[in-house]
Amino acid sequence: MKISMQTSALSFLLLASSSQAFAPSSGTFRTQRLAVERPASAMPSSASVLLATSDSALPDPTQSNSSEADEVQRLRTMAQQLREEAAALAAEQAHKVSDAAMKAFAKFDLNHDGTVSVDELKVGLEKATKNEIPQNRIEKLLQRFDANGDGVLQMEEFASVDRLKNQLDFIVREEKVVALEEAKMAKKKESEKEIQEMRMALINDGEPTTSDKVVSVLPYLFPLLDSLQYAGPWVTSHPDNVFAQVAAVVFTLYRSIPLSGLLAFFALSTLSSNLSFNRLVRFNMQQAIYLDFALFVPGLMAALLGAVGSGLGLPATGVVTEYLSDAVVLSTLATIAYASATSLLGKTPDQIPFVSDAANRRMVTPDMFDEEGKFIGPSRGVEDDEVNKED
Repeated sequence: MKISMQTSALSFLLLASSSQAFAPSSGTFRTQRLAVERPASAMPSSASVLLATSDSALPDPTQSNSSEADEVQRLRTMAQQLREEAAALAAEQAHKVSDAAMKAFAKFDLNHDGTVSVDELKVGLEKATKNEIPQNRIEKLLQRFDANGDGVLQMEEFASVDRLKNQLDFIVREEKVVALEEAKMAKKKESEKEIQEMRMALINDGEPTTSDKVVSVLPYLFPLLDSLQYAGPWVTSHPDNVFAQVAAVVFTLYRSIPLSGLLAFFALSTLSSNLSFNRLVRFNMQQAIYLDFALFVPGLMAALLGAVGSGLGLPATGVVTEYLSDAVVLSTLATIAYASATSLLGKTPDQIPFVSDAANRRMVTPDMFDEEGKFIGPSRGVEDDEVNKED
């Protein structure tokens, strides 16, 4: 009976403690543990159990809330103390850094004028690194820290020695990178120069020599001789003129050679492809060919005019044809005179309308060869230039 009453009392205690929103006190757990572990003969009476579960044993909600508030306040107080300690440590560290910076600045400020010049910075860093530092690196270093741009460092602009060393190392790395880039560019330019020299060795585009200037005039004999066919009316009307007689003899000899015009055309066309000849010589060969081609136009016009005049019975067509022939001869002579004089001066006679443009398009240039010296033609050369520009 006594054990049953004690068990009921313990159950009441457990129910009472579990109904609370907070944990019971350590004394309550101690009481319950003793009650369970103690043998039946040693168990207290029900009255003593009820006495043990009085107000002193059960936790008071009001007292528990107050404890929680105290705990929160205690944690806040500890956090504030930690913040104050961290701030104090930071201030102490900053003070130490400031003292170190002032001491370092004083070591660099040799003349004690409150500033560090380039020379002073050089002396100080050479002592700190125990190495000689080039003047240009010191100047770059000072420029990076010189905020106001007055050429010296004030106390507020001065950095620690370690920071100065790090920045100096960064400048050295930058110089190495720039040196590597410059070496690459120099190597690329040298390679391009070698390729250009190789191309120039394949094609003679240099300044013409005296012999080149004289030889460059000879191709114009081809259009000159062909233009003499238009001088027939003038030679016939001036039989006593020395020039007319010379022109007649030369034209007769020229025509006496079978296929003289065709042979002259193939000879000039073949020789103009010989890249060992100077560009001036090759250009004049091409221009002489196109100038000879241009002589077909007035011949065709004279033939058409003569046919129309004969068909219509116009007596004046002969006079018109004679004037036209004279104009062709004079214009050809003027053109050849311009080209010859310009060539003898060592310049390219490329101002003849239409004819010079056609001759220029036929000229072989160094960019028509690849890096291996193979001929790639004008179209591929232009495409490669555009690709190189995009790269």
